[in-house]
Amino acid sequence: MLKLRRGVVASADPLIVVVDGEERPAWADRSLVGEAAEGDEVIVNTEALDLGLGSGGFDVVHVNLTRGLGGGGTAGERVMKLNYTSLQHAVEPVEVVAEVEGGESASPPVLVLPLHGHLAPACWAAAHVSPGLRVGYVQSAGGALPGALSRDVADLRERGLLAGHVTAGPAYGGESEAISLVGAFDAAVRRLGWEAIVCGPGPGILGSATSYGHGGLAALDGAHAALALGLPTLLSPRLSGADPRPRHRGLSHHTASVLELLLASVRIPVPEIELAGWPTGDEGFGEVDLPSILDALHEVCNDRHDVAVEPVDLEAYAASGLPARTMGRTIAQDPLFFAAPLAAGAGLAGAVRVKG
Repeated sequence: MLKLRRGVVASADPLIVVVDGEERPAWADRSLVGEAAEGDEVIVNTEALDLGLGSGGFDVVHVNLTRGLGGGGTAGERVMKLNYTSLQHAVEPVEVVAEVEGGESASPPVLVLPLHGHLAPACWAAAHVSPGLRVGYVQSAGGALPGALSRDVADLRERGLLAGHVTAGPAYGGESEAISLVGAFDAAVRRLGWEAIVCGPGPGILGSATSYGHGGLAALDGAHAALALGLPTLLSPRLSGADPRPRHRGLSHHTASVLELLLASVRIPVPEIELAGWPTGDEGFGEVDLPSILDALHEVCNDRHDVAVEPVDLEAYAASGLPARTMGRTIAQDPLFFAAPLAAGAGLAGAVRVKG
């Protein structure tokens, strides 16, 4: 059974809910459950916070009993997101509108991301290489499903570094909704006018420390969807020089699994960068051995995938004001983590130029 508890809103911004006398951080998806105000009686799902999860460590409002029972739903729509759950709601699929409106067929490149932390660096780098490039984001499964949860998307949209946001499959709450990744990519071409696409999970990532039981495998679905449509497909590798977990240090096992399972070839941009001047934090791993990490990547690729070197500008990104921290580590402590998506974004912009 769901771990649902009654609570009372103590603060609306930030959202704090008192459950059994304890003040607890919470999050409410306003598009589904409405606004919350101090004094409201709510039902919250307490599972994640009680488990002490590193991401998603807050209670989630399931229903607002005070002001959330008068919603009218979406009139005229019959396609459901979160279907057959208590949070199911009707949407207008972007696929339907694309079919009706038609539009020219194009082949924008698709950059598949391993986790949400790559989104901001990749979009910044694409714009840095090709100012004004219309890059859109397709949010997949693998991490958080609500589109509204990402602060990065809101920031990138405000800065003009993202042309739009589509939530596909079980993800929901974007500016447009897609039933499938293939449908999202097709609509991006024929209706939304994007020149390039980034695809990856929302904040957080599912993981079980196994080869196949993790949200990083959503990248496999994203790459296969792009390849099935004949779109140039790039994969941003998850790299780190300071992650305390051996399975994610160097080349992450998440990326290695995807590369081994892919049914066709993709391009993998990697950073051309001198990391010797960047500290690696207090973890004691020493200097980043980028050549050895790239050797490991080439070994996994086994001549099936195209590894391409791209220049990156870590200092300029660090000064941009965009997110520069991953799981508590700053860009100075783990420059390789950020260098990888910076290279990938540059590669995405380059793929558009080559195509043109």
